[in-house]
Amino acid sequence: MNNFQSLPTITKNILIINILLYASTWLLKAKGLDLTNILGLHYPTAPDFRPYQFITYMFMHGSIMHIFFNMYAVFMFGAILENVWGPKRFLFYYIFTGLGAAVIQLLVYYFQLMPDMNRINEVLDQVKDFSVRHQITANRDAQLNQLIVIGASGSLFGLLIAFGMLFPNSELMLMFIPIPIKAKYFVAGYGLIELFSGLSNNPLDDVAHFAHLGGMLFGFILLMIWRVRRIN
Repeated sequence: MNNFQSLPTITKNILIINILLYASTWLLKAKGLDLTNILGLHYPTAPDFRPYQFITYMFMHGSIMHIFFNMYAVFMFGAILENVWGPKRFLFYYIFTGLGAAVIQLLVYYFQLMPDMNRINEVLDQVKDFSVRHQITANRDAQLNQLIVIGASGSLFGLLIAFGMLFPNSELMLMFIPIPIKAKYFVAGYGLIELFSGLSNNPLDDVAHFAHLGGMLFGFILLMIWRVRRIN
């Protein structure tokens, strides 16, 4: 309890918001309200897409293990980075990398969906019967609505690359592999694993690997901008 109370403000509130929303998701689900569908990030042309989802998706999680590992990592790395940067810069970085993760994942969805969407549009151009067009459109919208991105992982991977760049030689002890590894090797290795997993395109894999890479990419870009400004 003392460790939690000693956390810096933004990190502590990120943990609280995520935990509260996770609990609310399951409580409201029992009452028939799907909070994941409301706050999770949908594809922009999906009927259930709302602009605010670019922010709210970062605080939603689908399982106890999902939120546990994400919040454990935020607890580990977020507190250190917030103490280094201060609350305003840390919050900006956290949100910025989360937005970057969303943008990259949606771009990946766009290129994955483009062939199917083009075929559907060609069919719609040829079909004149209203009921058939309505059914095709409804099926397309239902397919798009199934694409939902949730989780703090994009921002988390932004925190990872920041920690790796600021403290490259700090040794980390992995939870399941009690072997110390330098932060720079851990971050680089994890990034390569995510890239390989994303390119593998396993149909049984529902993890948004490119969102993770997007968080790392946007984090790297922002860190380099800050570095150049500091040098200048």
